[in-house]
Amino acid sequence: MWNSIMGKTVVVTGASKGIGKGIARVFAKAGANVAVVSRNFEASENTAKELQGAGGSAEAFVGEVTNLESMQAMAKSVVDTFGGIDILCANAGIFPSSTIELMTAEDWDLVMNTNAKGSLFSIQACLPYLKEAEYGRIILTSSITGPVTGYQGWSHYAASKAAQLGFMKSAALELAGSNITVNAVLPGNIQTEGLEGLRDDYLKKMTNSIPLKRLGTPEDIGYSALFLASKEAGFITAQTIIVDGGQIVPESLDAMV
Repeated sequence: MWNSIMGKTVVVTGASKGIGKGIARVFAKAGANVAVVSRNFEASENTAKELQGAGGSAEAFVGEVTNLESMQAMAKSVVDTFGGIDILCANAGIFPSSTIELMTAEDWDLVMNTNAKGSLFSIQACLPYLKEAEYGRIILTSSITGPVTGYQGWSHYAASKAAQLGFMKSAALELAGSNITVNAVLPGNIQTEGLEGLRDDYLKKMTNSIPLKRLGTPEDIGYSALFLASKEAGFITAQTIIVDGGQIVPESLDAMV
């Protein structure tokens, strides 16, 4: 799709499953060297082997996004393996549910540390190498929840995803002088392992709320990230792409065709 991705090295956090795995697949198909990063080496290795089996260039790495030293060690290992880092897809995140009445300080801190601080640590770890690249690309996986919409039980998650976008704008200004762009993809409802076990009627209701009448795939997010990572997107920074099948557009279900 984008020839400029060929041979570039991309770090994808949270890449062992879900959206992160879809992003990793798309970059591998485009000819990138994919650093599959998760907290669990076996999970990373399984995904890396799957990408290798499909003809891609991929290796497994361990990185805990809430621990800067862990992420720095991961980044160094990636550079030792592939020779550099050109692209960071800061995708790792969690989305536990808790009402405001029952939410504890620990619940709040866990989500904010993983989703918001995790983006910071991922960037800090990769930044020295991104600065050495021909051009650097940072793509955050945010969400429509928080920046655009709300959902009961996800106030801490929504806050963390909105925080990512505020962070992104200032980060884009700071890093522009180093020829590094910083952008974000905002997924809607995506068919991942997180939806397994939900009732069929709930999934049907979810699908019916989307104008395109289907849930998104992890690869839908991956292709958006791929574009933002390309040389062709080099004049785009501090921007967001909503990838939701039109989910946020109707003011009510009555507006649906």
